[in-house]
Amino acid sequence: MEEQLPTENQAAYSIQFHGQGAEYFGISIVNLLLTVITLGLYYPWAKARQLQYLYGATEFNESRFVFSGTGKEMFAGFIKAILIFAVLFAILGVCIFLELPLAGILLFYLGLFCLIPLAIHGSYKYRMSRTSWRGIRMGYRGDREELIKVFFSGLFLTLVTLGIYGAWFTMNLRNYVLNKVRFGTLHFKYQGLGADYFILNLKGYFLTIITLGIYFFWWQKDLFNYYINNLSLENEKGDTISLRSKATGGSFFLLALGNLFILIFTLGLGYAWVVTRTLRFIFGKIELSGNLELENILQSEPAFTDATGEDISDLLDFGFVI
Repeated sequence: MEEQLPTENQAAYSIQFHGQGAEYFGISIVNLLLTVITLGLYYPWAKARQLQYLYGATEFNESRFVFSGTGKEMFAGFIKAILIFAVLFAILGVCIFLELPLAGILLFYLGLFCLIPLAIHGSYKYRMSRTSWRGIRMGYRGDREELIKVFFSGLFLTLVTLGIYGAWFTMNLRNYVLNKVRFGTLHFKYQGLGADYFILNLKGYFLTIITLGIYFFWWQKDLFNYYINNLSLENEKGDTISLRSKATGGSFFLLALGNLFILIFTLGLGYAWVVTRTLRFIFGKIELSGNLELENILQSEPAFTDATGEDISDLLDFGFVI
């Protein structure tokens, strides 16, 4: 994607994270204690409280985001997710009892793979509909069947090419999901290319080996910059807010080094500070400019309360943003 130079008709926008490690630590400790005391049942409320804080600490053009999801909504999704996993484990157990362990393992992992696109779709649909800014909800308009086709066609090609197609698979999935995200009457546009992503990873992999790991941080910088520089926000008239990254390999190295020292010298108790300083770093490295008038954004997205996909994605342990 060619770099867009600012013009006199473009405005600058700001995005900042104001979260504090001490505040997030307090929330995390209470969440942990209540989750332990309730044998895990409090987890959905803990997750909701965590997201409410992190979103509420994020400011775009002097207005904070709001996450309105609730523990009650997430608890319903949590129970559904647990039941789905219980069925998969039951199938595995029955196959082992019938002395068909290989069939059981294959069915179990096939079930897990089938859950991934469902989790992505459901997680985006719920998380976006519960995120707002100045009262304007975000939304996700992806089609579940289309996403399943994108996922399994990409997975198949990745397997038959022994992983080479993985870069195209990742970009196709990211392109599909992000291009379906709405912000009221605005929509996101992502233009990542598999070939670019493949070259970035190939270069990063070999240079990291050659430099005995030193280049790893510049590799992560390249990937971060590629993700950000190919993302924009547009309206129906073509007015745009473009995102640009100013991150450097050195800044990634210092971030990682600082986080490592915090975790080591606090015996892991400083994780809350690691999260908040990482988010401040990420948002602090993003510049936004364009000609889009934020006052003209209108409400267009419906509310969605099924958090099953959100909870499945947690149990599968993969991040929200692909």
